[in-house]
Order: sequence, then structure tokens, then C-alpha cells
Amino acid sequence: MREDLLHFIWKYKKLQLQHLATSQNETIEILDVGTHNQKSGPDFFNAKLKINGQLWAGNVEIHINSSDWYAHHHEKDVNYENVILHVVWNHDLEVHRRDNTLIPTLELNRYVSEDILKSYSDLFDKRRAKFVNCENGISKVDEFTKANWLERLYIERLEQKSILIHSLLESSKNDWEKVLFCLLLKNFGLNVNATSFLSIAQTLDFSVVRKLQRNPMQLESALLGLAGLLANDEVIDPYYITLQKEYGYLSKKFGFNPQGVQKPEFFKLRPANFPTIRLSQLANLYERHQNLFHKLILTESLDDLYVIFEISASSYWDDHFTFGKLSKKSKKKLTKSFIDLLIINTVLPLRFCYAQNQGKDGVDVVFSIVEKIKKEENRVVDKFNKLGLGVRSSGESQAALQLYNEYCTKNKCLQCAIGSNLLHGNI
Repeated sequence: MREDLLHFIWKYKKLQLQHLATSQNETIEILDVGTHNQKSGPDFFNAKLKINGQLWAGNVEIHINSSDWYAHHHEKDVNYENVILHVVWNHDLEVHRRDNTLIPTLELNRYVSEDILKSYSDLFDKRRAKFVNCENGISKVDEFTKANWLERLYIERLEQKSILIHSLLESSKNDWEKVLFCLLLKNFGLNVNATSFLSIAQTLDFSVVRKLQRNPMQLESALLGLAGLLANDEVIDPYYITLQKEYGYLSKKFGFNPQGVQKPEFFKLRPANFPTIRLSQLANLYERHQNLFHKLILTESLDDLYVIFEISASSYWDDHFTFGKLSKKSKKKLTKSFIDLLIINTVLPLRFCYAQNQGKDGVDVVFSIVEKIKKEENRVVDKFNKLGLGVRSSGESQAALQLYNEYCTKNKCLQCAIGSNLLHGNI
């Protein structure tokens, strides 16, 4: 037995409602199950019940066993003083409030049919599921439910990404340009070098970036130097030596302290994603666009966002991926797929947060942009589409990732609109 199933049973009244009684044999009439609380505190707020004909308004707490009340130390927590009913699967102990008054207990196993238990068991049948628990049922869920759930999941993902943004805002004293710089560097590093690149951004005072951005070579030297990529005195390459000397000068002038910076990786990266290329591209992005934050916030057209990110690495990198080693000549531009990732992971979450900060609803503009970006290609999205989820845009692919990471892998099926819909339909 799982507690989330008990929540589901109570929330949707999937129990025999006639002749309900407490462990003390007092009659129970459910007028309102209350509001499901997903945070700390009682599980359902503001329920309304009649117990032995007396109207009660308050909170409901749910456990597998009555004794869990004491295992979780609720008897010491003032947040549980207004609990009017303890709903449990097994009643193994009488429970009291802090003032020693008895809390009425409803033992669910006396009032729940075998059908609901079987449906729940089928949903979690690991012998049949290879990817997600409900893989045999997703295609049976109506399109409106799936589309609406994906939309909610995308907003949830934006809110999750907002946590880092709020943290960066606090540390930068609400400098949105600095926050953008941190996010861009993090996402220019992709998964492999995200932590390393973010540590560079947090080490480099953004006032220095403002002073250097009109000279991309200086900004490039600062970024590469802080990343520890200019520390090899054995490299014989004119451009490397120039950057190394420039970094030495800037380091003394601005007091760079790279001790907290994690050196970026090259291993298992395609050459186009080498940190040398990505850091040079970022330097050139800032040289091309003064007040980049305001441009990205005010731009409402996806095509105009693509124009902003039409930048390349410095000309040295046209025939290099690393210092001193010639390669086939090619302009190291940001590809459309990489720009899409920057828009999805940097621009749109930042716009979402900025709109909230300004007391505005920025969701419509975010959706208008993200729905025009092609869906991401990855294993999770591909498998969901084969099962019939119907992922078409990047917003929906982001939602699919949120669904898989935050619900499917954590077996939160009854907090998911799809799992809940399937269980409703089978009961």
C-alpha cells in the first residue's frame, strides 16, 4: 500500500460513502474532502465533515498506519492541531492532539473495493512496463487531457528553472544583465561543462564584462584564462601567446581569482562544442550586442531572436578547435539547433521570471515562441511519441522531460493527470 493511493481515494471519494464510521464507531458524512496540499503540513486543508451529526471544519491527515502520526512527530507540531480526521489504511493505534484530545480515525481498508486496488496494481505492474508505468494506457487518454497536462508541465518546468534565476538575482543584487550572463555561460557549456562555465560567470565581476565587451579578444582572453585554458607555457602559437599575455595583464588589473573555477572538459565532446569554441562565441556575442538583456526581453519574434544569436567564434577558430592544431577551415557559427537550446533554456525562463518580477503575465509570449520551435530529439521524447503522447513542439518536449524526470521515474502516477485519468477510467 502506498500513501499516494490513499490520497487519491480520499480526494476523489473512491470509497464506500454510506455507513462510514470512525474507529470509535461515530458516523461520518463527507461534505467536502478539502484542498489537496502538496507541501508541508496536513494533507488536505479546509475539509468539512459531519461526525456523529456534529459539523466540523478543519484539516485531514492521511497515513498508511495510525502510528505513523507519532513516527512523523505530528503530536509536537502546531500545524496539525486543526486536524479533524485521521484517514489511515490500518488503524493500529489511537492518536491524540497536543492537548491530549482524541483525533477521530477513519480506517479505509473497510470501505475500499478490490477493483480499485487491482486497477492500481495493474498501473504499477513492472512486469509489463519497460519505459513508464502507464505505457500501455497513454494512447487511451483523450487528447485534451494530454495537451492540457503538457502545458501545465511546461509551466512547472519554467518554475523549476526559475529557482536558479532567483538565486542568481539575489547574489547579483538584482542585476538582470549579470543573471543573463551566468545563464548564457552555463548553457553554452551544455551538460558537460555547465557547472564549469557557470563557475566562470560567478567568478567574473560583470562590471569587467561591461568594460571588456567592446574588445572581444580581451573578453575571450578573460574567459579562457579563468577557465585555465591559457596556463600551458609550452604552447607555441601566436594567438595563444597574445591571449595569454592579455589575460596576465587583465588579471593584475582586475584582480582575477580563478580558484573557485572548475576546469572545463574536452573529453567526449564534439569539436564544435569544445570550450575554446564556445567561450570565444560568447565573447563575440557580447561584443556584438550591448544591453543584451533588454534586447532579449523586448524581442517577441522567434526570427528576431535567431538574428541576435547569429554570431561566430573569432577568426582564429576558423581553422582551429584547440590551440596550435590546424583543422579544416569552417566558420564556427552557432547552429540553429544550438540557438534553439539557448532560447529554450536561457531566454524563455528568464523572460518568464522577469515578467513575474514586474507583476506581469509573461506566459502567453513564452508559449507563442516555444510553440514555434521544433521539438527536441532525445530518447525520452521519442519513446513518449511512440506510446501516443503526441509531442510536437519544444514546449511539449520540455514538458515530456518534466513528466519523465519528476513523475514517471518517481512513481508519482497519481499526481500525474495521465495516471489519474487512467485509474479513474478503470474504476
